Amino acid sequence: MANSVKSFSVGYNPMNESDIFTSGDNISGQITLELSKNCKIDSLSVKLKGKAEVKWTEMYGRVIVTYHNKEKYFSVKQVIVQEGQGNNVIGQGSHVFPFTFQIPAQDLPSSFKGSFGKIQYTLEANLSRAMRVDTKAKAKFTLICKRNLNSDPSMMTPQHSVTNKKMKLFTSGTVGMDVNIARTGFHQGEGIKVVACIQNTSSREIKPKYCLYKKYSYFAKRKRKLKTKVILKEEGDAIPPSAGQTVTRIITIPPATCASILNCNIIKAEYRLKVYLDVKFASDPEIKFPIVVLLALPDPNDGERLPAYTFSAFA
Repeated sequence: MANSVKSFSVGYNPMNESDIFTSGDNISGQITLELSKNCKIDSLSVKLKGKAEVKWTEMYGRVIVTYHNKEKYFSVKQVIVQEGQGNNVIGQGSHVFPFTFQIPAQDLPSSFKGSFGKIQYTLEANLSRAMRVDTKAKAKFTLICKRNLNSDPSMMTPQHSVTNKKMKLFTSGTVGMDVNIARTGFHQGEGIKVVACIQNTSSREIKPKYCLYKKYSYFAKRKRKLKTKVILKEEGDAIPPSAGQTVTRIITIPPATCASILNCNIIKAEYRLKVYLDVKFASDPEIKFPIVVLLALPDPNDGERLPAYTFSAFA
């Protein structure tokens, strides 16, 4: 028997120029069904879904163990054509079935795609007919968590740390630094002002260096899969022996950096700023600060337009 369904798809209407949604928004779309002839259907429905999923494998000798975990945020179903309600015969040609959902107003993590996991939001349409496998269609959409400096007071917390280290072997004396940054949260493209009071009472010159790196964690079966990658490195001028300096450096977060994800139980996207002193022939004293990367501030000339958002973790 020839299949009467020529095409079946689901799509949504972009809410803004950035094509991005947030929790509590309405999302409208349509199911498009094209038939080559009249067709009797049992039901037609669409679901709005949000979930996170992680998966990876590890070798233990000759045994391969798969680690897998899911976290479901919501699943809302809307029935377009109800089963058992009259003679559900749809005529030949193209048919469009509109729908509207409200995305649940809860603390939802931003869309994300990484090496071992993803956070995904979808619209899934389902066409059911007697004596046939259901016909399905899916459309993904991007959702962001609009955390900012005003909505989360912890983002404004200043950070301060001190380290001192006595040199050994080929170097004598002590090196140390007292480092401050103004807060914890910074927007994409924003500069982090790092103020370091450095004391070098050693016998060698030292050089302050800076490293911003990302730290992505995936969790399943009480295991953690960690992947780190350096985003940028910078270095300052050398400080001679028996000297002290206060060094100020602006470390700019690249605009395309993925925003931090801290509100998902099975995927974390975190960042660290490492400030360290490069000492030849010795281990380097270092300080690490947690950095929360927030979405870029909207351009005031764009009104309500949201900033562009990239959710791919690695190529």
